[in-house]
Amino acid sequence: MHKKAAVALSGGLDSAVTAKLLMEEGFDVVGITARMTCSAESQQVIDNAKRVADKLGIEHFTLDVTQDFNERVIKYFENSYKNGLTPNPCIMCNKFIKWGLLFDYAINDLNSDYIATGHYAHIKNINGVYKLYPASDENKDQLYFLFLLEQEKLSKTIFPLAGLKKEKVREMAHKYDLPPKSSKESQDICFIKTPMTAKKYLNNVFPPKIGNFIEKKTGKILGKHEGFWQYTIGQRKGIGIAAPEALYVTGLEPETNTVYVGYKDELYSDSLFLDNIYWSYPIEEESFPALVKIRYNMKAVEAEVRKTKTVVQVKFNEPVSAITKGQACVIYDKTDGHLLGGGFI
Repeated sequence: MHKKAAVALSGGLDSAVTAKLLMEEGFDVVGITARMTCSAESQQVIDNAKRVADKLGIEHFTLDVTQDFNERVIKYFENSYKNGLTPNPCIMCNKFIKWGLLFDYAINDLNSDYIATGHYAHIKNINGVYKLYPASDENKDQLYFLFLLEQEKLSKTIFPLAGLKKEKVREMAHKYDLPPKSSKESQDICFIKTPMTAKKYLNNVFPPKIGNFIEKKTGKILGKHEGFWQYTIGQRKGIGIAAPEALYVTGLEPETNTVYVGYKDELYSDSLFLDNIYWSYPIEEESFPALVKIRYNMKAVEAEVRKTKTVVQVKFNEPVSAITKGQACVIYDKTDGHLLGGGFI
């Protein structure tokens, strides 16, 4: 009897090729798509996914997750900024929606053996422990967004694109004449569509509130802004203050609606603390060298990771720029780059 795989179809290129590859491997494939919001854009995603399913000749199911998506992802996004934090909505969506409600629906309701997605990452079963390794396409590696996945979820997940380059996936979409063969890359924040930006979105949520730009070192007021939530640590553009050299956002104080600014050298720090730690599997060592990312689009850097009962300290070999509260700090094995775990700064 064929194994059954439910593919999370987004209507995009990666998930369409994922479904086709699994069909060629002999899986009994069905498509599932989550309705994230009550919007025309969300309906378009469902329609696009249905078009892919029809082209492939597979069943397609839709799951309404609007309430949970609003609570777990959108409210988290808004509340993070409200509290002076910079959020990671994709990480929360992966944990609570894709490998939460969608996973449960695929395994329990559709009786699938696996859920499959178009993520670029390798899952390896090593002596009964499921470990996530970087994808072959370094530019598409998505381990950073997957660090909250538990062993049980990994054991029932397939990533067919793990060994492929994006160009090859695009070629395959053309070869099989799949509907999204010419589609563009998806946006980082799915519920904020261009021309809307995160800043404009937040300004619709929070009314303008005049506050001060303060030079961190001197305490001098340098100018006015319309809300601290419009800024994030390390930001240079959009400050609008004349200075001898470029100014950067170095701190936020929600209580007083203050944005602290300074020069580039003030952004660097050699350590941070994490809470809400999650380990991909039990890590016995109290202290160990590792590779660390404090944002998705950075190269992993060397650091010493020290565990205590309540927090984890990460001490970098060389200072890093713009450590940002609320962002995920993800920890990788120094030897082979597989995912060890992570937490929130």
